[in-house]
Order: sequence, then C-alpha cells, then structure tokens
Amino acid sequence: MASPGPSADGSAARNPLTLLTLDALRQRTSVKWRMFPPDVLPLWVAEMDVPLAPPVADALRRAVDLGDTGYSYGTAYAEAIGDFAARRWGWRDFRVAHTSVVPDVMMGAVELLRLVTDPGDAVVVCSPVYPPFYAFVTHADRRVVEAPLGPDRRMDPAALDEAFRRARAHGRRPAFLLCNPHNPTGVVHRREELETVAALADRHGVRVVSDEIHAPLVLPGAQFTPYLTVAGAENAFALVSASKAWNLAGLKAALAVAGPQAVADLRRMPEEVSHGPSHLGVIAHTVAFREGGPWLDLLLDGLDANRALLATLLAKHLPSVPYHRPEGTYLAWLDCTELGVDTEQPADDTGVVSDVAGPAKLFLDHARVALSSGHVFGTGGTGFVRLNFATSPAILTEAVIRMGDAVR
Repeated sequence: MASPGPSADGSAARNPLTLLTLDALRQRTSVKWRMFPPDVLPLWVAEMDVPLAPPVADALRRAVDLGDTGYSYGTAYAEAIGDFAARRWGWRDFRVAHTSVVPDVMMGAVELLRLVTDPGDAVVVCSPVYPPFYAFVTHADRRVVEAPLGPDRRMDPAALDEAFRRARAHGRRPAFLLCNPHNPTGVVHRREELETVAALADRHGVRVVSDEIHAPLVLPGAQFTPYLTVAGAENAFALVSASKAWNLAGLKAALAVAGPQAVADLRRMPEEVSHGPSHLGVIAHTVAFREGGPWLDLLLDGLDANRALLATLLAKHLPSVPYHRPEGTYLAWLDCTELGVDTEQPADDTGVVSDVAGPAKLFLDHARVALSSGHVFGTGGTGFVRLNFATSPAILTEAVIRMGDAVR
C-alpha cells in the first residue's frame, strides 16, 4: 500500500489511523487480515492499521529502484537509535560501539540469554506477559519462572524477590526477561520501579534482558525510562526496534544494546546472528528512527484519542468489563471475568490447547471480533482478552458495539 503524499486536503499530516478504509485493509496479506474470515474484525495481533510513514516508504522505493537489496553494512541503524533515544528519552550515554544488529527482538533476546545463561537455567518473567517469552525461552532449553504482577498490574517487588531466589536456587546463571513497557497491560515502568529491579537483580546475581520494542509508543501522561539508564543496570542488555511503532514487523531488524559491564558478553554473540536482519529492514528501521518522528507524533495523538474512545465505548456497551487505561503500547488488557464465560481452554483431538478460548472465543464466535485470548499470556491471564486499538475509530467503534451485543 503506497504511503500518503501531500494532498489538497492535507491528508499527509492527519492521524495515520484514519487514512485506510476497511476495504483497503482487507487487501493486506499479513496474518492480521488473513487468519480469520472476512466478516471478522481483527483486533488481536500487534499490527497497526496504518500506511507506512512517508520517509520509510520513500527510502524503500529508493532502495528498490537502485536494486539496493544486498547485504547490510555499517552502524547507521545504531546511530539513528542513539540520536532518537537522546532526543526522546534523555539517553545521553548511548554507545554505538556497545550494540549489535539482530534479526528481531525475540531472536535477539534468545541469543542474549544464551550468552548469560546455561541450558536448564531459569529465566524469570512477569506474568501475564507476551506469550513468546514462554515459547522462545523454553525452546532454548531454559526454564520459565513466573513473578506475577500485582493487583495494580505493576511489577510486584516481593514476587520478583521470591522468583529471583527460586531462579538462583535451581540454576547456576539465572536471568530476568523484562518487558518495558509491559505487554499486555500497557504499563510503563517508572524509574524507581526499575531501580528496584536492578537492586534485586544484583542481590540475587540475575542478569536482565529488557525488551523495549514498545518504547516509542508511550502515551501522554507517562514517561519511558530505558533500563540501561538506571543505576545498577550496568551488566544488563536492552533490545530496541522500530517494528511496533512504525508497523515494520515484516521488515526484520532490531538492535541489542549492552550496558558497560555487558559489552564483553555481547562480543561473544555468534557472527551469524548479525546476518539475520534484512538489508531492507535495516534501511526501513534506520529511516523510521531518523526521520519518522513527526509521523510518530501524529500516530501517538491518534492512539491517545482511541484510548479515550475505547473507555467511552466500553462504559456504554460493556460496562461489566473494567478498563485500566494503558500508559503505553496500543494494547488494552480487558478483564472479562464478570461476563461469566467458561474459561476452560479446549483441546483438539491431538490434545493441543486452542489459542482462542474463554471470552476471546465468545467474541470471535458471536461478535465476529478477533482478540488475543488471555490464557496464552501465562498466570493471571485467564478470563482476560487483549484488544489492539491501533485501528480507525470507526472499526474500533463497530467492534465494541458487536462485543456488547454478543453478551446481552
């Protein structure tokens, strides 16, 4: 889909979430729009319903026109992230020399965990959390230890302390895979919370890997704190990418960043890992961080408006579903336990548990709205759904009306 250029009505300067029709979106071939039948409104996987940011689209067209589709080279990506981090987050001591390009954030997390843990070691996660945290960690022959979030949906220091203690007791080199900001709750961790994490990690000898893929998507009222800017995080790692904020998941590229005491570990990253990102991905992500700020600001305004719209819609059509406004991301974590829906996860004939269960199955079957089922996010997720509100106000409104009708 071509990105919008200048037009008589100024559409290039409008909310990116309002620029594509439902018919246009249904022409897409990505998983969001092809997983379910055409009558389903898909508000599940973390893809946004936006055109490409014009600078990104222009850079990709230029690369294609030049046949610039070879191997990636240089440090432009890291330099662009460093400049962005300094402007937006006050990360003044970002060091390009302390970085390495990786295929994407989750593959980068796995490779970093392989550097600082051994097979069978424990990796702590704060549940409920992004489902690949479980899958990728266990596939890498590490064991997941949960530290459940507190009732306020924020990290619970006591639960973390206990999880770190158990992780250390059952493995030589434990780690903590931090989600910053947190997916699915949309919580943006405060500096003092991250300082507590660093202190606990130091006490228990736990290495921290911080997934900061949603960092550019912090909404008004909150402030993102890069974990590596926190005192005590010197031996930690962070992972950054443009894939969520500029909708570039299909153009693979991410950056692993090491704290000053973790640089030697990063240097042990196998060389073949750096060959995973595509050259077009590196080009797109670099331009997004370097030139995509104005487009991102328009998007954030649109997401903020949708965040407020969702509150109004839920209060009217689903009043029994509490809504805690997310501080970041474009994800809403909705507690549907009061709906009285059977939350048992059905299994098929082979014993495989379905990814769609409980309230998510209800809304899919009876509202034709696809949401992410909470049970796949780990302990604390059963009875919840995750809703992606990075869509047009019209689609969001229609979806919530359908959901409300389905439970009447």
